[in-house]
Amino acid sequence: MASIRQALLGQSRAKSDKPLRILVPIGGDDLDAHLLNYVCKIAKKQSSFITMIYVVEVDQALPLDMDLPADVTRGETVLQRAQGAVMQDLDVKTCSINTDLLQARLAGPAIVDEAVMQDADAIIMSARVTKRLGKRTIGDTVDYVLKNAPCEVVLLRAAMPENLMHELEMDLE
Repeated sequence: MASIRQALLGQSRAKSDKPLRILVPIGGDDLDAHLLNYVCKIAKKQSSFITMIYVVEVDQALPLDMDLPADVTRGETVLQRAQGAVMQDLDVKTCSINTDLLQARLAGPAIVDEAVMQDADAIIMSARVTKRLGKRTIGDTVDYVLKNAPCEVVLLRAAMPENLMHELEMDLE
């Protein structure tokens, strides 16, 4: 199995090894640029198959295969932008870049299932600290992926928002 740590350190792998298989869930928010920059840094040091996915979460009250044109259009737009940004920065001779739009009840299980199907070496994703039910959290999706992924998970967490940082400081006093 390939290691993201080895790729970041620029350690060469045996010639018989396959390229690094990286799964990148894209959220369509301001964290994507930093996430894609990080993925490109890895892919420049190690030949890679990069699969960017966007998950459309389908409400329990709706059929899973429900046609959701607005959500699908947004997902396709986000994936096209992300793919364009990565293709500008990488050598397409050493890296393969694919996109996939998924519909699922929950994003976490969809990401893990995709990692299993693709035999991913790593999932590289971003997160943001928020407050829910009075507690700071990185969310159910990230929590599920961290607990269930069959491969390495690299999490790029955004800086904590000022209001949560202030609360944290108050808790520490």
